[in-house]
Parts: sequence; structure tokens; C-alpha cells
Amino acid sequence: MSLQTMTLEQIHQKGIEVLVHHLGAVGMIRFFQQSETGWGDYTKDRYKWLGNKDVKTLAGEIIAKRNLHHKQASGG
Repeated sequence: MSLQTMTLEQIHQKGIEVLVHHLGAVGMIRFFQQSETGWGDYTKDRYKWLGNKDVKTLAGEIIAKRNLHHKQASGG
């Protein structure tokens, strides 16, 4: 089976098999622990994405976008 025809679940399973084969179970677990920590600085990145808005402002923006979406979906 080629990678192009494999589902994401099949690719994930094959990846686990390869890790266990080459690293052993403990090595595989250590690999996953290392790669789950993430990268970057979320706090700094958050300010780039959202600015310095408070929760009330963000909630208002979300509600406005939802209302606009519902209005467009209903043809209004």
C-alpha cells in the first residue's frame, strides 16, 4: 500500500510500528513525550493573533461573526 492511498489512521499506525521497531517501546514513549511539548512561546504568539483584547471584547466579536454567518446563511 502506498503512502498516497493510506488513510491518516493507517499512516499513524505505521509510524508507531516503525518507532517501536527502531526505538523500542520506551524509546517510542520518550519520543512522544518530547514531541508533545510544543514549540514557540504561546503567550507572545497570542498577543500577535489577538492583541490585548479582554474576554468581553473577544466574546462580542465572536457573537457578531456568528450573527453575520447566520444572516448570510439564511439569505438575509
